[in-house]
Amino acid sequence: MAQETSLALLTWFRGSARQMDWRDTDDPYRIWVSEVMLQQTPVRTVAPYYRRFLSMFPTVGALADAPLDRVLKLWEGLGYYSRARNLHKAARVVVEEHDGYLPASVDALVALPGIGSSTAGAIAAIAFRQDAPILDSNAKRVLARLLAVEGDLGRRDAERILWEESRGLILPGKGRETALALMDLGATVCTPRKPRCSACPLSAWCEGYRQGIQDAIPHKPRKKALPRHETVAAVIEDRNGNVLIVRRPDAGLLGGLWEFPGGRRSPDESEEEALDRAVRENLALGVEILGKIGAVAHGYSHFRVTLHAYRCRKIRGRIRSAREWRWVSPTEMETYAFPGVNRKLMDRIAVPPRKRAKAC
Repeated sequence: MAQETSLALLTWFRGSARQMDWRDTDDPYRIWVSEVMLQQTPVRTVAPYYRRFLSMFPTVGALADAPLDRVLKLWEGLGYYSRARNLHKAARVVVEEHDGYLPASVDALVALPGIGSSTAGAIAAIAFRQDAPILDSNAKRVLARLLAVEGDLGRRDAERILWEESRGLILPGKGRETALALMDLGATVCTPRKPRCSACPLSAWCEGYRQGIQDAIPHKPRKKALPRHETVAAVIEDRNGNVLIVRRPDAGLLGGLWEFPGGRRSPDESEEEALDRAVRENLALGVEILGKIGAVAHGYSHFRVTLHAYRCRKIRGRIRSAREWRWVSPTEMETYAFPGVNRKLMDRIAVPPRKRAKAC
């Protein structure tokens, strides 16, 4: 049955393969960049970022030589910034330890920062034509429905079964085509919601479809209400009109990006009290709050945030912080990568003070 299923999948793929920039190349570096960008991000979003990124960093050497800030700036808006940081780190490892050539084996690829088992399998299969299995989100959904694997697909026994099935579908010499076919089938037919089973080349062998439980696979936990956070930010200007920005720690959400100093407001604080405390704790500065610039809301995958920004002036202290900081002009700020909620403030900050005061 496995051979029949594989042949049906490959036959469908020959007539239904999606056209993408990164499928028109055999360059392992470009395929690697595309696979990293496609982690948790749809194709339509990735395409323009992919083109811009490779126009700036056409080779692994160019990426390795680039400052991290330039890499993060090109990634700005794509989200999940640890991918960009790890891609940059891995490029340096490839240059230093592999003479600038991406290694071909799955084990060597997994050893690079930011490359997991499925991404390593995809690179090995697509770039190096190896018979390596994959288990990205699309492939996992297809295979789970095919075998009627219910419950949490992240549990160890479920993943073992799905990896075995992914490996078993590969006919000798067909690793690349099988990997791409599973990705495309999951993206276009065996979709997360309302799968088009009548158009699926695997429906004759699909146990989930036979049992009528395809819509329940994968298991979807009940959505919880997203927490909402109130935060404050200080736009601190010096006498030359430069603004103070600080870099977020590399570890954690939005790592390595720049932002205006501030922090979260606790329920028992006013916005001004929270701002004064955050600036003193993080920068050892005392500031005078000149007025509110405005508030902006932004949504992340696991929470929502409202940022209240205030224009401030330093009145005492000398900056002491474990975080990197810089004074930059409003024009220079365009060259730094900021979180989306900070980026929404940029136009307001650039407005002359009198007009800005009226707008608030």
